[in-house]
Amino acid sequence: MGKLVYSMSVSVDGFVETASRSLDWVRVDEELHSVFNAEARDMSAFVYGRRMYELMVDYWPTAETDPSATPAMVEFARIWRDKPKIVLSTTLQTVDWNSRLVRDHAAEEVARLKAQPGFDMDVGGPTAASTLMALGLIDEYRLFVQPVILGAGKRFFPPLDHRIRLKLLETRTFGSGVVYLRYATSQSAA
Repeated sequence: MGKLVYSMSVSVDGFVETASRSLDWVRVDEELHSVFNAEARDMSAFVYGRRMYELMVDYWPTAETDPSATPAMVEFARIWRDKPKIVLSTTLQTVDWNSRLVRDHAAEEVARLKAQPGFDMDVGGPTAASTLMALGLIDEYRLFVQPVILGAGKRFFPPLDHRIRLKLLETRTFGSGVVYLRYATSQSAA
């Protein structure tokens, strides 16, 4: 059986973007990007909602041609292009870049893929993750806590009507001040 991982940069107060949808507060140096690359390389596929897919496709397909791209960014661009992407959206008409559009029964499709032995997926974006979280489909939470307080914005965790018990698997502190927290859900840690 595979696992579904929800991993993002998050502010100390739990936001993944500002109220104006800015990500200008996220600091990713080569050390941190190398960890992102290792995690991405280990995934069988990426799962995105519409907004995260559009954000990713806006830069990563051509990142190698960006003169300011670091070696870690170029490596991530190659990983990203090669990995299958499942895009959960009822509004998009088409997707590109090794992507497959799932318009209906998204949770069932994610559960079907997850049932495959060793088929690990990373869900990107809080909106898609919140749906899968409420259904108990997320096995791991990986938070890259940035040393900033935003005060408002889009939350990493949505409001829930139930608790999700977690088991701490790993912590790490980076030179940039980012703290990595890796948790398994109690059903995954058992």
